[in-house]
Amino acid sequence: MFARMLRIQIHLDRIDEAAKIFEEHVIPLVKETKGHKGAYFMADRKTGNCNVVTLWETEEDLLETERSRFFQEQLVKFIKFFITPPVREIYEVLYKE
Repeated sequence: MFARMLRIQIHLDRIDEAAKIFEEHVIPLVKETKGHKGAYFMADRKTGNCNVVTLWETEEDLLETERSRFFQEQLVKFIKFFITPPVREIYEVLYKE
């Protein structure tokens, strides 16, 4: 399994709005994507630091969401919330309970 983690800083007063867009507009589309295994939107309400993690069955499934521009199309929905540019990282999941 593989994870894409997006580290972002969001304006404090817009965290709930960003989370709602993630839940209502991104997740339904992600669920239809090949290899999707889960997603998390995590926030520190004191700093605005947020981590968005999506889980994928294979690295190929994850990378296909970028080649097809699906990832970028979803990311654009959040640009207005960013204080700093997002940082994208990919990890192999070595253990999941």
